[in-house]
Amino acid sequence: MKKPLIRGSMLLITTALVAPAAIAQTSPETGEAKPVTLAMATVDAAPAASAPDDAAVDEIVVLGKNIPEPIRATAEVVSVLSDADIQRTGEGDIAGALGRVTGLSVVGNGYVYVRGLGDRYSLALLNGSPLPSPEPLKRVVPLDIFPASLIASAVVQKSYSAKYPGEFGGGVIDLNTKAIPDEPFFKIGVGISGDSETTGKLGYTYYGSDTDWLGYDDGARSVSGPLKAALNSGKLITEGADFTARDMQDITASLTNAPTALLQRNNDIPANFSASLEAGDRWEVGDGTLGLIASASFGNEWRTRDAIQQGSNDPLLEGAPARDFRSVITDNRIVANGMLGVGYEWGEHKLRWTNVYIHDTIKQGRLSRGFDRLSLDDDTPIITQNSYWFERQLFDTQLLGEFKFDDLSVDVRGTYANSKRDAPYERSFSYAYDATVDDFVNNLTSPGQSARIAFSTLNEDVYAGGIDFGYDLPTGMPIKLSTGYAYSKTERDAERREFRFVPAGGALGAVAQERPDYLLSDYNIYTYNIQLTETSGQSGAAAYTAGLDVHAGYGQVEAELTPLVRVAAGVRFEDAQQQVTPVSLFSGATSVPATRINNSYWLPSGTITWNFAEDMQLRVAASKTIARPQFRELALQIYQDPESDRQYFGNPFLKDSTLFNAEARFEWYFGENQRLSTAGFYKKIKNPIEAYGFLAGGNTLQTSFINVPEAQLYGAELELQKFVPLDNVFGGAFFADRKLVLVGNYTYTQSKIKFGADDTVTDSFGNTILASNFFAANRARPLTGQSDHIANIQIGLEKDGGLSQQTLMLTYASDRITNRGPIQGQAVQPDIIERPGIRLDFVAREALDIAGREFELKFQARNLTGQRYREFQQAGDNRIDVNRYDVGTSLSLGIEMKL
Repeated sequence: MKKPLIRGSMLLITTALVAPAAIAQTSPETGEAKPVTLAMATVDAAPAASAPDDAAVDEIVVLGKNIPEPIRATAEVVSVLSDADIQRTGEGDIAGALGRVTGLSVVGNGYVYVRGLGDRYSLALLNGSPLPSPEPLKRVVPLDIFPASLIASAVVQKSYSAKYPGEFGGGVIDLNTKAIPDEPFFKIGVGISGDSETTGKLGYTYYGSDTDWLGYDDGARSVSGPLKAALNSGKLITEGADFTARDMQDITASLTNAPTALLQRNNDIPANFSASLEAGDRWEVGDGTLGLIASASFGNEWRTRDAIQQGSNDPLLEGAPARDFRSVITDNRIVANGMLGVGYEWGEHKLRWTNVYIHDTIKQGRLSRGFDRLSLDDDTPIITQNSYWFERQLFDTQLLGEFKFDDLSVDVRGTYANSKRDAPYERSFSYAYDATVDDFVNNLTSPGQSARIAFSTLNEDVYAGGIDFGYDLPTGMPIKLSTGYAYSKTERDAERREFRFVPAGGALGAVAQERPDYLLSDYNIYTYNIQLTETSGQSGAAAYTAGLDVHAGYGQVEAELTPLVRVAAGVRFEDAQQQVTPVSLFSGATSVPATRINNSYWLPSGTITWNFAEDMQLRVAASKTIARPQFRELALQIYQDPESDRQYFGNPFLKDSTLFNAEARFEWYFGENQRLSTAGFYKKIKNPIEAYGFLAGGNTLQTSFINVPEAQLYGAELELQKFVPLDNVFGGAFFADRKLVLVGNYTYTQSKIKFGADDTVTDSFGNTILASNFFAANRARPLTGQSDHIANIQIGLEKDGGLSQQTLMLTYASDRITNRGPIQGQAVQPDIIERPGIRLDFVAREALDIAGREFELKFQARNLTGQRYREFQQAGDNRIDVNRYDVGTSLSLGIEMKL
């Protein structure tokens, strides 16, 4: 008898086998028996004496002995972050945990980049459905708003498959929430934290309203009275035929003054605190199981940045910076989260209803002192102060059904989400030094002396639904056919009203020396005829509507060509209509052009997996995908980003980007939950969208966007996870049930923007410019946001059979470009570079039994290296700091009780 090649365990079957079969395998995580499909070889067989009824005994090829089920089950290149992986990082949010995944980096407040590509190339889903951002000015979701406790697992897929939306660049992050708990639970937790640069140190804040500490305004910032009537009139708010001088004074006096205008010194910024509540239960109902999980959390945290912010109008950055300020910026961020999930499972069928609510507010106070050498001379310092309130909210409800009828599966999903952004009372004041009175003054008209205010709102609705069918063909060769349809509709309305305070009555005299709330007091408004004069739309659209409708259908086949080789191939068709339409708030049409992008795409994808050994496999994948411009990148409307402390505006002339993706990956699973993998990847992007800097009036640095002709990106990844039992190394009771956890990953990436001598780009105002104007000769041209090197190392101790973890985590990302240019006329300055550097964190988690209650204690020490944040420009030996500040080391302590 000819024997087949044996890999893995040997299995004796007492009947002749001609097709795959399912057997039960015990899950090492849960202890449950799960069906496992084994690929089986047909061979010539002789009767075996030990077999009953003279049945043939065949030897079975067992594949993927150590390959984890989620990775073995998919034909695509994926990384799976389990609940245990998330907890090991100790991060309170999912963004921090994802930052430990190979090729992923976290930028700003929780924006996860895949393989160094910018936010437009990352796609986030919640339970497979579109996940709109609660920061509607960005397409990518700031994942630090999702508490890690809400997430059952996170799947990061880096190779495209047709079942996913076509907007796939670096990868897709699919977050899966918990639905039915394994057992009833109730948890309550509290935490406290602080950092060396903020807690107990100097900061600046303002009163606002009585409920600011909750992240909700109590109405103090609401627009009411004369101002509300004027905004609703459809008229430009300025003195003239529509508004008299008295009307303008009444409108100006109707603003909330001191609570929003008076910046106050706080020499003892408080510590951060948080609280959370989680509960879940399950019941046997009818023929199935009903489950419910609910959670709520609240966090109030402070961050102060003592920053150096410089700017130059010289391409060689010679001489003193044109702008040179020291800014102390204090953010009070308040985040409230809630989730309610209901699930029902019967037989092979599942229903899940998930509701997520997130409210994220930043209250910011900023005081700056320095020089603006373009507006004033070298001997005249300026003081500016800003007070902001950015309130963002997301509500998402989704219903999913998964049904299994023998060889046919049907998945149905529907989602509605609403996201909002409200930024009332964006106030700014500027005072210049006057030597004649030996004081800083603000007469509201002279260079370096002004007072401004803005109100902006944004509302976005997302409707999405889809259905997927899967069918396992009754053939000897395992073949699964999949098809589906998806529809999504996004609607947005945005408005920004801007004003400047102007003294129509003439010189202010000694009043100009008064602090901001006195300067704009009712007495001064009526005495000196200070008027709130509208400047909305002077630098773009005051309002716009936007929409995106996408119809998509796909077909895919997965086949096991041999017991060693699997193939997945499919194609997706997407038809999309995207529009951004400026809205004139006043009489006459707006001069800002509208954007209409109507495109259809065929997006093929294919992956081959060769399981050439029991614990090894090789994957090769290729696909075509797209990246659409975001609404905020298309809308010519200025907005303030509180994180970068910079103004942004869009480009109505942007167009879609198309990508070709290719990847090869080797994976070796040499033990349970232990692996070594390496991969190489390549991307070619046509018309990628790049951020570029622009020096506006007063040498103010702003950011906009352009399509460049082409970019190519390639790189490699290496990942290792290894467990080392310590009982045989050290001995003793302490190490008897402990293991050393070693996790490391490294990603090397190179990218280059390519263009010809005659290639052009179109800026935000419709000007056609040679692409070479954006790039200095003989200089590297990587994509913005791309780091050449990203590395993560985790070294920790874990206890088997109980909760006891101590983990050191080292993170490194090399320099990356945040903005091209900036440009000023024909002059091109060096790119703006961000230096993330090296960061070392320590996390410890320990289970405690106190008075018969189960507790979890968590301690965190972050940024032990004291890595500072730095954005800079450099030309030869000349360097200026665009934004530089110390981040500080933070310590936190939390305790959670399970009832």
